[in-house]
Amino acid sequence: MNALESELAYAFGDTLPETGRCMQVAPGVYWLRMGLPFALNHINLWLLEEEAGWTIVDCGIANEDTRAAWEEVFAQELRGLPVLRVIATHCHPDHIGLAEWLCTRWQVPFYITLGEYGFARMLAAGLPGTDGAAMINFFRSHGLAQDKLAQLEGRKNHYQTLVPTVPAHFIRLEEATPLQIGQQTWRIITGSGHSPEHAALYCESLGVMISGDMVLPRISTNTSVFAVEPEADAVGNFLQSLKKFLPLPADTLILPSHGKPFRGLHARIAQLTTHHAERLAEVLAVCDTPKTAADIVPIMFTRALDMHQMTFAMGEALAHLHRLWYEGKLLRMVDEHALTTFVRAPTA
Repeated sequence: MNALESELAYAFGDTLPETGRCMQVAPGVYWLRMGLPFALNHINLWLLEEEAGWTIVDCGIANEDTRAAWEEVFAQELRGLPVLRVIATHCHPDHIGLAEWLCTRWQVPFYITLGEYGFARMLAAGLPGTDGAAMINFFRSHGLAQDKLAQLEGRKNHYQTLVPTVPAHFIRLEEATPLQIGQQTWRIITGSGHSPEHAALYCESLGVMISGDMVLPRISTNTSVFAVEPEADAVGNFLQSLKKFLPLPADTLILPSHGKPFRGLHARIAQLTTHHAERLAEVLAVCDTPKTAADIVPIMFTRALDMHQMTFAMGEALAHLHRLWYEGKLLRMVDEHALTTFVRAPTA
């Protein structure tokens, strides 16, 4: 447990569900935990029970291990009841990867926000701007070294390896329309900065929020800028989105996509806000001379990074540069070689 975690209360201590098994965390709400083949190593998925069957919230990546884990859940945990619907909080591979397989397996509808659905279809199709070539050119313009660009080129469209297909149809999640699941009403709370239109699900009667990646207990949510939206203010959008959770009761049980269920929502929002303020100060402090996003990566991330992590680190470094740029604290410059740098703005 790190120092910040001591301000939070893990609802179930160190108890974790075994792969292929469920653990009840609230009436009719069950926790699943499945593996990931990269540093994050796991994702939490959720089953919501009602009289007629089950709702799946988030899906895991598309690989044989995750399919096998789901089949074990279906055989051991559903008590003979069918899956009725599949929900994805957002478009990232660990959340949507097996959505098509699950929906086809059970012949059920897929629920997601419009922004997330559209972006998932763009990424899975490798449309210009979202493909590997666009990422390479974008990161080149922000200073990433040629040897790392060559490694990126070998990844092609990494998204398609984890999300081979996206459901052809969906039912839209939106804040104006609560979702009724059995006797429980779940309010949709959208957010951006991590993804285009992330959906958290809050049930007032249960005092539970499925937070997806918007509020995590141990790590800070990635906020990145990528080629398809080259001037995004991801950090600013994320910090504004966090404010939407402040009206929820302090004792709300938070069910995150990574880490363990916890209470202490308001404390965690304060921690995340402080974290970004500190990171912004670190970045500003080194920009007395022009810096690229690649120059900022080792300032923000002192450990060794594999190429999967490097893509997020570049996006995160640029997101913090952009927040300072939008605040008027940095100037952005593009030279004759299309290299983008940022430097501290002169003070009055």
